[in-house]
Amino acid sequence: MDCCNHNLSELKPPEDASGKTPVYSCPMHPEIVREKPGMCPECGMALVKTQSAKLKAQDIHDPVNPAMAGHGASKHKGHRAFSFLQKFWISLVLTIPVLLYSELPEKFFSWRAPAFVGAEYLPLVLGSIVFWYGGLVFLQSAWREIKGKLPGMMTLIALAITAAYTWSMYQTFRGQHTLFWELTTLITIMLLGHWIEMKAVQSAKGALRELSKLLPDTAEIKRGGETRIIPLEEAKEGDVVIVRPGGKVPVDGKIIEGKTEINESIVTGESKPVEKQEGDKVIAGTTNGDGTIFVEVTEIGEHTFLAGIMRLVEEAERSKSRLQTLSDKAALYLTGVAILVGGGALGGWLMLGAAPTFAVERFVAVLVIACPHALGLAIPLVASISTTLSARSGLLVKNRLALEEARRMDIVVFDKTGTLTKGEFGVTRIIPNNLITNNLLTQLAASVDAHSEHPIAKAIVAYAKEKNIGLTPIKNFKRVPGKGAEAEIDGEKIFVGREEASSGDEGEGVETKVVVVKGDKTLGALYLRDVIREEAKEAIEELQTQGIEVAMITGDSDAVAKAVAKELGIQTFFSRVLPHEKSEKVKSLKARGKRVAFVGDGVNDAPALAEANVGIAIGAGTNVAIESAGIILVRNNPKDIASIFRLSKATYRKMLQNLFWASGYNVIAMPLAAGALAKYGIMLEPAASAILMSFSTVIVAVNALTLKRFKF
Repeated sequence: MDCCNHNLSELKPPEDASGKTPVYSCPMHPEIVREKPGMCPECGMALVKTQSAKLKAQDIHDPVNPAMAGHGASKHKGHRAFSFLQKFWISLVLTIPVLLYSELPEKFFSWRAPAFVGAEYLPLVLGSIVFWYGGLVFLQSAWREIKGKLPGMMTLIALAITAAYTWSMYQTFRGQHTLFWELTTLITIMLLGHWIEMKAVQSAKGALRELSKLLPDTAEIKRGGETRIIPLEEAKEGDVVIVRPGGKVPVDGKIIEGKTEINESIVTGESKPVEKQEGDKVIAGTTNGDGTIFVEVTEIGEHTFLAGIMRLVEEAERSKSRLQTLSDKAALYLTGVAILVGGGALGGWLMLGAAPTFAVERFVAVLVIACPHALGLAIPLVASISTTLSARSGLLVKNRLALEEARRMDIVVFDKTGTLTKGEFGVTRIIPNNLITNNLLTQLAASVDAHSEHPIAKAIVAYAKEKNIGLTPIKNFKRVPGKGAEAEIDGEKIFVGREEASSGDEGEGVETKVVVVKGDKTLGALYLRDVIREEAKEAIEELQTQGIEVAMITGDSDAVAKAVAKELGIQTFFSRVLPHEKSEKVKSLKARGKRVAFVGDGVNDAPALAEANVGIAIGAGTNVAIESAGIILVRNNPKDIASIFRLSKATYRKMLQNLFWASGYNVIAMPLAAGALAKYGIMLEPAASAILMSFSTVIVAVNALTLKRFKF
């Protein structure tokens, strides 16, 4: 069976010489299977190569969420994260008595835990439980890494805990020093680190599901002289659909009867409703105005305009590759070095005639000191703190990679409507004739428009309310589809309707002109326009101060775009841009070597948000835009974008610092643990190695916490 009009044979990766399909899976989450190398969507680890006789189609192609295809990620992700947390708490409880019955209390506090028969075996029993219960996940993951011929962090962790456990069991029965407290603390903290990392990684996006929600579930159709409501999926080409005032257009089609205005901002970015009459096309998902229209269905299913946007979003998300994190690279190199140094120390000392116990101690010490105890926390802890800080300040980071990437942006492309502007009309000026005042003109217009659901009418009413202008009772209210509304006030007919600004008017093509007519005499006009956000100019100035180029893109007319760009101090702008053209603009900028951040709020912005290096959504925008973006401005304040870039740079610095503290000390520590200076009496014992390793974790944690001093 084919999916999304693709032939599955075309999606299947080529087979190798063995006749099996090479695929890639996550060591920590083997159910994640991909046909190409990359990063695990659950934990961010590098996928390792394996062999599969058959790769299921759903593993590589999921129209809902390509990143999590075929795995029911949303269902299982939370369960796996909870599993790590559960293992952490149980391991922590078991670790406490191991610490109490180790040599540490007596050594540092001159205190010994109460003795009882068999107390010397308590660390063995509890340590074994922690090893097989909490450490099993690392052992299993290491085995998958080894099978995939790509040993990494899991391999090193597994070697360290296995060596420590085996050596401790041997030492227990000899009545000698063990490493059970080091073993249990190591496993416990690594479980915590992986839980933090899993919580910090981006959750699966549901942009395409949100797109589908824009369509109504049913359609009112006229068949055989009868009108009835049917499920949308039963609509066919040629059907006549009735769209009532204020309703959603359920299908792509052509108006065969009626006249209205339709809000197409979700697909075109145009802030003003568009007049529609017989012969005009309408788009599924748009909102009807005051008139009732009859629409002949011309496109259904995957051929609709909205479905086209869905495909654009899907393609853009598929084209994104996950960045190889610095911690993964550090862990890979550290693994190789640790195995070489540890194995070299073991073999070298045995060749030199040292006692096997001494040689094994050197081997264990190297693996313990090199174990990425802190490395597992270095990146996710900083990411967790930075995302928490940003959330408290009105910045929701959905994708931590987006925050990491934001520091490198060259240009920020703003959508106009709903982003730089509020996406709603506001009265800018009032011009009455000589026989009437501003307030009276406003009163008449608002009194009539108070009974209309049109966005422009609502804006006039809101203005009157803001100015504390009371409304006058009306009679015989009547909508005039495509023009406005009329009613009787004090026995005289008052018409309130739209008119484009004449060539001689200030603000040509930018403002919407609403005239107030009494009988056959025009009393004056109110002018409205999309309101620019108060913070927009400051935001652009701050970005330009940081050396970041700013551009604006919109579906509005040239005149509107030029006026807004001039007011905000933007030199580069693109007007009359359709949804697919927005993503193409982003692609063209990227092709010129620029790293692009896109800021938007509407459905029409979703492909561009997904295509950009960093997608930033206005929090008050559509769910589709929010789901397609990596960062969301909860406060709808464009000034927060400059804060994002500063936070990104600060976060990156902390990550680099933590990577050094998590692994850099190994340059000195590993040779000492191997016994390079043993003849001078300078060595790191396994216990000392574990302490030093744990100390690096403390440094990493403290350094990460200093990020809380960041000021937005």
